[in-house]
Amino acid sequence: MAAVLLAGCSEQETAVKEPSAPPAYPMYDTANIHNEKNWNISNVHDPSILKDGDTYYIYSTDVKVGGSSTPGIMVRKSKDLISWDWVGYAFDGIPAEAKEWTGATNLWAPEIEKLGDTYYLYYSASTFGSNTSYIGVATSSSPEGPWTDQGEVVKTSGADEPNAIDPNIVTDADGKPWFVFGSFFGGIYVSPLDEKTGKLAESGYGTKIAKRSQAMEQGAVEGPYVVYNPEQKKYYLFVSYDSLSSDYNVRVGRSDSITGPYLDANGRNMLDDKYEAQFEIGNKLIGGYRFSEGEGWMSPGHNSVLQDGNDYYLVHHARPEQDSNWMYLHVRKMLWTQDGWPVVSPERYDGETVQKIPKGSIAGEWEQIVHEKLIDGQVDSEPLTLLKNGKIGSGEEKDYWEFDGDHTITLFWHDADGAVIAKETALLLPAWDWELNKPTLVFTGLNEQGTAVWGKQISRGAKK
Repeated sequence: MAAVLLAGCSEQETAVKEPSAPPAYPMYDTANIHNEKNWNISNVHDPSILKDGDTYYIYSTDVKVGGSSTPGIMVRKSKDLISWDWVGYAFDGIPAEAKEWTGATNLWAPEIEKLGDTYYLYYSASTFGSNTSYIGVATSSSPEGPWTDQGEVVKTSGADEPNAIDPNIVTDADGKPWFVFGSFFGGIYVSPLDEKTGKLAESGYGTKIAKRSQAMEQGAVEGPYVVYNPEQKKYYLFVSYDSLSSDYNVRVGRSDSITGPYLDANGRNMLDDKYEAQFEIGNKLIGGYRFSEGEGWMSPGHNSVLQDGNDYYLVHHARPEQDSNWMYLHVRKMLWTQDGWPVVSPERYDGETVQKIPKGSIAGEWEQIVHEKLIDGQVDSEPLTLLKNGKIGSGEEKDYWEFDGDHTITLFWHDADGAVIAKETALLLPAWDWELNKPTLVFTGLNEQGTAVWGKQISRGAKK
C-alpha cells in the first residue's frame, strides 16, 4: 500500500506515490532473544536471497545475539521484501564431512540457486582467521527443504590457497552457470559450474577476479556477488571490504566478461593489489552512516542482489551503532545511473517505485551523505538546502542544482573563484524515512570519484 500525496503548489496535478508505514519491528528485542519465530529481520548475517513464485526467501549465517547460535543455516520468507517470517533451519547441524575438515561450530555465508527443477543450497564451513575451509552443497525439490547433502564443492587449506567460503552462483549471458567464491586469502575466484551436479565443472580454483593487498586489513575482500545486467550487457562484481564488525563497506566493479577484468568508474582493476591507495579501488556503494536523527548503522555488507523482473535490490546486513553485537537485514532499492552503474537508496525498502518527481517537491531542507572511500567507519550527514530558484545553500554562493523534469537531479559545486569543482548526478525516489518514521524524498548517485552520494529530504519548501 502507498500513500498518494500531491506535491508542489504549482504542480498539484501530479501525484507522488509514497510508501506507507512498514512493520514496527523492535530494535534490541531482548524479550525474544531465544524466540526465533519473532526474530523477523534480527540475527541476519550474510543474507542470500531467492525469489520462488510469489515468495522471497532469505538464507543466512548461523548467528545469535546473547547466546550460542544453532548450526544449520537460517531460513526466512516474505511476500513483499518488507515483512519477514521465520521458516526454520535448513540442516540439523553441520554436515559431517564439512565438520571433519574444518572443525566448524556453525555454518556461514550460504548461497541459494535453482538450476532446472532442483534447488541448490551452498554452505561455508570454517573457523575465524583460517583458510582451512569448505564449501558444500545440498539439494531439494523445494526452497524450504528437506535438504540432501551432496558434499564438497571446493575445500582449501594452506596459506597459498584461496579461502573456500562465500559461494555465489551467477548465470552468464549465454545461460551458463558459474561459481564465484573466496575471501581474504588469495582473493576472489570464478569457475564454470556443472549445472547437472551443482559442482565445479573444471579442476582447480578458476580465474582470480579480485584481490587486495595484505596490508589492507590482511587483504580484506570477501562476500563476492556477481550479476549480469542484460540492459547494460555487463557483469557487476560486488564485494565487501574491511572488518565485518566495524567498517564493512560494499564496493563494485564491472566487466564485459564474467572472468574479468572488473574495473571501477575510474578504470582501476579490482584485482590490482599493488596500487598504493587500496581504499580507492571499487565504487563505494554503501558504508557506515548516520543521519542527524535516529539510529545510525555500522558495517553494512556481505550483500546479495535480487533481480526481480526489471527491478533490482541490494540485500545485506548491518549493525546498529548503539550496540553492534546485533545485526539486521536491510533490503534497498537499487537504481542504475545513466552511464550504467548501480546505486542504492539511502533508506531501506518499503515498497517504493521509481516514478516521475514533480519539480515543486524538490526544494527544501535536506541532509546529504557522501560515502568517502577513505572514511574508516561511519560518515555523518551534512545539511543541504535546495532553494526553489535552483540555488544551493543561502543563495549567495554560486552552487546550484538542475532537474531533468523526470527523476534526475544534478548538483554543481564551485570554488571561491566560481569554477565548478564537483558535479553530482543523482536519482530521486520516494522512500520511507526509517529514522523519522514518515514518507520522504531521497536521492542516490555517484560523484566523479565513484563514491556514493545520498540525500534525504527533511522538510519540503524553501524560501526562494
